[in-house]
Amino acid sequence: MLRYSDEIIEDIRQSNDIVNIISQYIHLTRKGRNYFGLCPFHNEKSPSFSVSPDRQIFHCFGCGVGGNVYTFLMKIEGITFRESLEALAEKANIQLPILENNIDNSREELKSKVYKVNQFTAEFYHQNLYSPSAKTAQEYVKSRKLTQGTLEAYKIGYSCQFDELYKALRKNGFEEKEIIESGLANKNEKGIYIDRYRNRLMFPICDARGKVIAFGGRVLDDSKPKYINSPENVVYSKGRHLFGLNVAKKDSAKRIIIVEGYMDVISLHQRGVTNVVGALGTALTEQQGWLLRKNTEQVILGFDSDGAGQTAVARSMEILQKMGCDMRVLQIDGAKDPDEYIIKFGEGRFKIAVDNAISLVEFKVKNLKKEMNLENASDKIKFLNEIAKILAKVENTMEREIYIEKLSKGYNISKEAIYAEVNKLIYTNTKRETTQNKKQEIRNAKKEDKDENAVDEDLKNRENTIIALLLDIDRNLFEKIKQKIKPEDFKYEINKKIAEKLYEELEKQDANINKLVDTFDEQIKNHITMVMATDYEIENTEKAVEDILLKYEREKLNNKKKEILKELEKERDGERKKQLSKELSDIIIALAKIK
Repeated sequence: MLRYSDEIIEDIRQSNDIVNIISQYIHLTRKGRNYFGLCPFHNEKSPSFSVSPDRQIFHCFGCGVGGNVYTFLMKIEGITFRESLEALAEKANIQLPILENNIDNSREELKSKVYKVNQFTAEFYHQNLYSPSAKTAQEYVKSRKLTQGTLEAYKIGYSCQFDELYKALRKNGFEEKEIIESGLANKNEKGIYIDRYRNRLMFPICDARGKVIAFGGRVLDDSKPKYINSPENVVYSKGRHLFGLNVAKKDSAKRIIIVEGYMDVISLHQRGVTNVVGALGTALTEQQGWLLRKNTEQVILGFDSDGAGQTAVARSMEILQKMGCDMRVLQIDGAKDPDEYIIKFGEGRFKIAVDNAISLVEFKVKNLKKEMNLENASDKIKFLNEIAKILAKVENTMEREIYIEKLSKGYNISKEAIYAEVNKLIYTNTKRETTQNKKQEIRNAKKEDKDENAVDEDLKNRENTIIALLLDIDRNLFEKIKQKIKPEDFKYEINKKIAEKLYEELEKQDANINKLVDTFDEQIKNHITMVMATDYEIENTEKAVEDILLKYEREKLNNKKKEILKELEKERDGERKKQLSKELSDIIIALAKIK
């Protein structure tokens, strides 16, 4: 498989500070030597996700996941190691070498060729928009009042008849394999190649870096389907991208509006709202959520006002809330979508609507109110109970208080009544969560005891401390440790495997400890990052090493003492008994010296 040198991998890792990279996705707060935040890989209320700037690793003490900057990017964006390497190389402005004579590089070669097919096609369609045969498309563009600047910013184009694109691609040296993989042409039952898109207005879809990865095609009449989109392939997965993000990023927007369709994005951009992207689907995915979290401070959800659009809003808000995003919902009364609203009421009024976008709590309360008659006592009681459930999930006390004040005045319900219901739910939820956590801890403890044959907890902690010390100490202290403790002396199986690799690496003159994280499977990787992320409160490394070595020496002598006492009970030979007694005496003297 394709493989870059250890040197380039390490150079890129060192050039990308893990705290800076992870801060683009989650909010981190410094506590002591490390940074902490809410884990992006499981739901939690108290931050247990630790990032170490010293060791350049992360570890979640809640779900146990850990790794380095490559691991984080792979997990958060659902990409391969190579893709994370390329992304980090680009961030660090490091030119990756061209790999030659590598085995099994066909997939990477295919990806590279598909990117080129897409780039050629985007330009081909865009130029075709200005040809005499594209009169229908030109009229549509005029009716939407799209300027030349907008057409060029999004490389909007027009697809031809039958197989014009396929012929143009073949003429320019592209092979059938990459053309078919791109999804831009299909082979019919007669073996004839036909363009996927015919007589449609074309929207190239780019990734955040501006590479063309797919296309969307819109009909120019009433035929169905209204839109055709590229199938997923080696360069495109719709749940991992946002239409127009490459354009919106240019403005370094602190606020990004996310809408449903291509024309929503383009129409808003056309009218001066450039911080807008499209979802490429019916609702936001987690990968798209992380893209937004990474590129902006606030997300405004501007989905259609119909049932499907509002369902997508609810689902999307849950995803963004989990990520700690500042998110709002656009209220567009009098229009079915943002495109219609801005055309109908103008840019100024649209921007006011954006500024007045409501929070998740307000959105839920508003929808709840639609379903109930608050003049009816039973409905009002039900309404109070439901808003209490919503407010009980608001973790920020000040934020919760503001909502209670507002709801109390707006719906003529006493603050005391709302507080009573909310506090009751918070108490119940906390109690349930505590019980579930305790049960999980018991299950984890039982599993660990079973998996590791009930290794003594103190011994396990001591071994973890040794691993932590070995990751930090100089060669002289390593020499001292290895004389007394060998990898086979470790009782905890995971630590034994780590120690074997660690000793092997430390024996080298050019030891690279950080590289160790990538050499293990996920279970061991998670354990070693836990060891690296734990603060063992060691003030004096040399003294800590001395103390541990004394403990090991004492333990070995005590174990030997027990063995001799058992042997003495059974031994009948007088000479052998005398020899064992002498050994026992020496051990007792040695133990006394240690104490």
